[in-house]
Amino acid sequence: MGEQGTRSSRIRGAGKRRKQPSTRRRAAKIAAWSAAGVVLVGGGGLGYVYFKLNGNLKGVDINAQLGTDRPQNVDNGSMDILVLGSDSRAGANKEYGTDEGGARSDTAMIIHVYQGHKTASVVSIPRDTLITRPSCTQNGKTTPGARRQMFNTAYEVGGPACAVKTVEQMSGIRMDHYIEVDFTGFKKLIDQLGGVPVTTNKPIKDDKSHLDLPAGRHTLNGEQALGLVRTRHGVVGDGSDLGRIQLQQAFIKALIGQVKSVGVFSNPTKLYGLADAATKAITTDSDLSSINSLIGFANGLKGLDASNVKMITLPVQYDKADPNRVSPLAKESQEVWDALAKDQPIPASATADSAGDKGTARGYVAGQ
Repeated sequence: MGEQGTRSSRIRGAGKRRKQPSTRRRAAKIAAWSAAGVVLVGGGGLGYVYFKLNGNLKGVDINAQLGTDRPQNVDNGSMDILVLGSDSRAGANKEYGTDEGGARSDTAMIIHVYQGHKTASVVSIPRDTLITRPSCTQNGKTTPGARRQMFNTAYEVGGPACAVKTVEQMSGIRMDHYIEVDFTGFKKLIDQLGGVPVTTNKPIKDDKSHLDLPAGRHTLNGEQALGLVRTRHGVVGDGSDLGRIQLQQAFIKALIGQVKSVGVFSNPTKLYGLADAATKAITTDSDLSSINSLIGFANGLKGLDASNVKMITLPVQYDKADPNRVSPLAKESQEVWDALAKDQPIPASATADSAGDKGTARGYVAGQ
């Protein structure tokens, strides 16, 4: 089977042809696992709704940009997705500051969906992780590879394709899909969802991210949710990315639970609002940049539940030459990549000595 055939089978899945779902059921699947984006549930409709939602989607042809110099495309029933949150301050995002040389990946997660698509592992990569960045080309300009570069500079110098290339070089695993979410789209998605309930065990306040949450139960609106997943100064600690990642992971689990609990089938107005917000919020690889492709993608993920998603931070240590940065623990990081490549659970030993596993935000949000 050729590469195109392999990709198509991984999106659609195998087995007997199922009866076509009704228009209403297809449309209902547009509700999203987005944001930090552990899962996106997409769907479609007919006529105006279909073309409106399809027109919202933006795609990047990762395959064409990277060519054949990539890890082998292993079709074992699993799936690997790189999810990035962009910190671009362009357009509607300008209220969060100005770009300093270009957009970077504010949040990075590798989602490995195991064979059978009932369980998943999520590996968060701290944006200030020092890595060897490969050479990347964007808009005809090639940026040479370099050692000891922060991970998020890959997106800055080469966009989505460079981010994918960097992750594939680090892990030895080919990314099947790419999903990017921006600040404004994330906020609007949360607001359309009606907010996401979280319980804070300790107060979290960060003027820089417009966040002020006393201890207790809250239903976070879009602005508050964005503040929570972006804060580095609202929790006790060193202001590093490690604490923020722990807050992001706790919020994503709450988001998954909220998406599952919303009655989208019985509320067409809410359904369309979610569909419109979700499709405007993301940029995907070209294989996912249509409503029909998202339907197939969603069908392959609908069996996942928050309780079956294991989240870790890439095993790292504070860098010996620059304590304001982190560097991967070589042996432990390789344990993570080997497990995912073999479609096996990540062993506890891989994160036992990681600075990320001892992050300073542990216990701030219930469910961590």
